[in-house]
Amino acid sequence: MRVFVTGATGFIGSAIVQELIGAGHQVLGLARSDAAAASLLASGAKAHRGDLDNPDSLRSGAAASDAVIHTGFIHDFSRFKAVCETDRSAIAALGSALAGSDRPLIVTSGIGLLAPGKLATEKDMPASTINPRVASEEAADAVAASGVRVSVVRLPPSVHGVGDHGFVPMLIGIAREKGQSVYSGDGGNRWPAVHRLDAARLYRLALEKAPAPGTRFHGVAEEGVPFREIAEVIGRRLGIPVVSKTSEEAAAHFAWFAHFAALDIPASAKQTSEQLGWHPVQPGLIADIDQPAYFPA
Repeated sequence: MRVFVTGATGFIGSAIVQELIGAGHQVLGLARSDAAAASLLASGAKAHRGDLDNPDSLRSGAAASDAVIHTGFIHDFSRFKAVCETDRSAIAALGSALAGSDRPLIVTSGIGLLAPGKLATEKDMPASTINPRVASEEAADAVAASGVRVSVVRLPPSVHGVGDHGFVPMLIGIAREKGQSVYSGDGGNRWPAVHRLDAARLYRLALEKAPAPGTRFHGVAEEGVPFREIAEVIGRRLGIPVVSKTSEEAAAHFAWFAHFAALDIPASAKQTSEQLGWHPVQPGLIADIDQPAYFPA
């Protein structure tokens, strides 16, 4: 199968590319620069020049392929609503190229859209439309309604592994800067997590089994890691105090990151595992981040 992958040179996308190639698929990766194109060629994939702001490039890449995996996203929190709308447009463009063909499309979303404080399942839908990131799931549903075989993979706040530049490295950076590793209250709020290699295998299985339009999958290996445990590893590795603060103090400490640090969004992947035969085998979050690679000098 020839698979068009957006975000193909990213932290998760590059793992998906290797997973697909290892399983005998051909990969056409979206590349917005010469460096990205060269990286894709070196990995054994082919490059398709374009970017998420160019719908024509997305449509032509999808049209030239047997399936599409969309992991590309513009990670600019300073204009978060705008980039979420860009994702909506990107999904619509990809879907328009696949309509009427029965070729599968996999879209990426986040566990953080679901209602907090209870164990979320694949059948749960976004708790509200206030979070701009809901645009991705709304776009997926619109594409499904047009007859495209689209499914959604929801990822947790921590997708970890070598090369991680996501939320845990951001926490480490804040702790270095402030001289404290902080959690709020008793630190019992929970982050689900998955290793990038387990996540990559999930995308491949979802692609190959091509479920009914609108199916949701959870890329969750651990249902909920207490935030306090993450803070404790960071404090010990950096040799700084691990401190509990009130919710107001924690909000001031984390500033723009406060919303993410306060997330309590445990999630199950039971249905995903049963439907796809997906069983994570990589190290868990705490074991994985308790390594020198996460704490370069």
